[in-house]
Amino acid sequence: MTDPVTTPEEATRQKIDTSVPHSARIWNYWLGGKDNYPVDEEAGDAYTAVFPGIVTIARSSRAFLRRNIAYLVSEAGIRQFLDIGTGLPTAQNTHEVAQQLAPEARIVYVDNDPMVLAHARALLYSSRQGATAYIDADVTDPDRILAAAARTLDLSRPTALILSNILGHVADHDRARSIVTRLMDALPSGSHLSVNDGSRGIDPVFEQAQDAYNDSGAVPYNLRTVEEITAYFDGLELVEPGVVPVNRWRPEPGAPAPEVIAEHGGLARKP
Repeated sequence: MTDPVTTPEEATRQKIDTSVPHSARIWNYWLGGKDNYPVDEEAGDAYTAVFPGIVTIARSSRAFLRRNIAYLVSEAGIRQFLDIGTGLPTAQNTHEVAQQLAPEARIVYVDNDPMVLAHARALLYSSRQGATAYIDADVTDPDRILAAAARTLDLSRPTALILSNILGHVADHDRARSIVTRLMDALPSGSHLSVNDGSRGIDPVFEQAQDAYNDSGAVPYNLRTVEEITAYFDGLELVEPGVVPVNRWRPEPGAPAPEVIAEHGGLARKP
């Protein structure tokens, strides 16, 4: 089943601004998707002209999320997922990976881009045993997110909170940490937090490209130091190998040793 919290009619009435590049659509472009506009392609091409490695970061981030979810379902026994800052549907979305392993899994996606919400409802179908829902909300409004998520998820049961490349859109790091704390405080023991974000202090060329993007008029995305990303997990039990470049988080057996990239992430359990 699917459970749209915002109706398709409401999403249709929301204006999709095609005059300004949007991070979700640019990310989709870098992943090889088609759900973007010329302004997004232009911004994406300008970025890769300075830093071609962003495509590796985008695809490594998606692979990190897939491995996280596989661990959560197969090893941690998680059956509920709250994915905030969903982005446009691509391959191996959260519910696809989770429900392939556990068809009864329930997933709530959260985004505030009408294009993301419209495409999610058109393309993301739950298994018959499980459920998906889509919430129109901003990461900076955790109380609204939790209230709406509770219509689909039983928040008294362990739940995985996924914040993939979204906290960088919160300019103030202390505020970003408080959002994570508020969300995790509402979840019970045995819940997990998955975070990955672009990291500062690793690759100066990446930082140059990101700073230029932020100055372009697009919605800014703030890189964090590895220490700042690690701070999101304060009070939680990090799953090995901790906070590392995303392509070094439990890589597939037999995979060659990956290069260090400026995108760090981790997974942790609430005791």
